[in-house]
Amino acid sequence: MARVNTDDAMNVLAELSIFPMDKGDSLAPYVARAVTIIQQSGLAYTFGPMSTVIEGRWDQVMDVVGRCQADLAADCDRILVYLRLDCRRGREDAIGSKVRSVEAELAGT
Repeated sequence: MARVNTDDAMNVLAELSIFPMDKGDSLAPYVARAVTIIQQSGLAYTFGPMSTVIEGRWDQVMDVVGRCQADLAADCDRILVYLRLDCRRGREDAIGSKVRSVEAELAGT
């Protein structure tokens, strides 16, 4: 199995969707619990209708993802986690810079 590079200089963008599969149709209270953990982490994040993007170092991001899962596991029997990662050395403010880059293209600059 390949080893994941957890170098402190590696910036990680994580797209996280996490929710229980055993709690009916209204999952907002559970999603809100996870988003609260993300907010309290102090990491940069963007909340969206289908996922939340978190930015930080590998260990920081994985710690937050683990805390979200552990929180839901306290009263949920089945949890679905979608996690997509973009790891890049030497990058800062990836959430903002990626959006600005596309907006510049849309504006024709």
